[in-house]
Amino acid sequence: MTIDLSDKLSSKVLPESISQTKSSSLFDQFADWRNRVIASAKFQRWAARFPLTRWIVRRQASALFDLMAGFVYSQVLLACVQIKLFDLLGSGPIAFSDLQKKIDLPESGLKRLLSAAVAIRLLEKRPNEFYALGMLGAPLVGNRALTDMILHHSDFYKDLSDPIALLRGDAERAHLAEYWPYISNQKQEAPEALSAQRVANYSELMAHTQALVTAEVLDAYSFNKHHRLLDIGGGQGAFVSELAKRYPKLKCTIFDLPGVAELANVYFKSAQLDSQLNAQGGNFFQDPIPRGFDMATLIRVIFDHDDVRVRLLLANIYKALEPGASLLLAEPMAGTPGQAAMGDAYFGFYLLAMGRGRPRTQHEISQMLADSGFEEIRLLPSAIPLNAQILHCKKPIYSVT
Repeated sequence: MTIDLSDKLSSKVLPESISQTKSSSLFDQFADWRNRVIASAKFQRWAARFPLTRWIVRRQASALFDLMAGFVYSQVLLACVQIKLFDLLGSGPIAFSDLQKKIDLPESGLKRLLSAAVAIRLLEKRPNEFYALGMLGAPLVGNRALTDMILHHSDFYKDLSDPIALLRGDAERAHLAEYWPYISNQKQEAPEALSAQRVANYSELMAHTQALVTAEVLDAYSFNKHHRLLDIGGGQGAFVSELAKRYPKLKCTIFDLPGVAELANVYFKSAQLDSQLNAQGGNFFQDPIPRGFDMATLIRVIFDHDDVRVRLLLANIYKALEPGASLLLAEPMAGTPGQAAMGDAYFGFYLLAMGRGRPRTQHEISQMLADSGFEEIRLLPSAIPLNAQILHCKKPIYSVT
């Protein structure tokens, strides 16, 4: 077999690449040379035929196609959730003829959706035209946290339809920002003036999706030694409600916007948790943080705020906590090992569309905590870091406020 790579591997290619990057590392120089070679159409054709490189080319081509087609895949997932397909199949395989009776779609449309769902491993096709859950579809059965987020993404997709306009900051395209009224609202209301009705939609979404992070926190940290906990930005109380079940002696207070606190207290009373849980209303950037607590938590709070606000919030929390008290912070973080796309790609653009905030690395958040005065900052183990990474720190026992 004769391989002609003279126009790719000639002595001119590597030196030219190196000469343009004298200050680069050897690895960077090699990577630049590699990219020049791979960009050649002739090399691509050769590599696709050569037995030792063919599998690499096919895998890379498939990955690139998945990036291009990703929006289509997400819409297939959305359609399946909208028709409650995963819950329908939760009890076992169903024949196509029976699915037709349960789903309001024409035969051709339903077949096309099912075929697409099978192709992306949401479903499996069984003999005799039966359909069953696939490996990726099974976790969605009865999973309100995930299905609510999938349905919520409809507004996000509108903003992403023109990513360049989004990156330029075109306010007219701010569909997702309007969903979060405490960040952006047409009436320009102060966050603390928002009524319970105005905050109900996003508060409900946060409550339903909180389970994704709550499970990580409860598995990673024991609250046995704590007596009074302040959950800052705790929404309608999904996190503290789970805490109350596991730690019946722990008294918890939520500090959130007045409209949100009102919803939380209504829920606590209806769930007969009001003897252990309560909520106080306020703006944690402007109003004093409640005092007298030996533990504070920030669950999915700081990543939708800018650095100035985050530093202000951490400083306020530090002042309010008792000496020796703990702070636990949990949220998805940029640079999470094995989950790089989640941080800078997904949350990078989600928070841009939302209108404020940015994904931060564990190191960046740890530095902010240290700058605020917290010590003994450590990363707790997390079973699914994609959901959240968890940092625990303490206010020094010798601190005076």
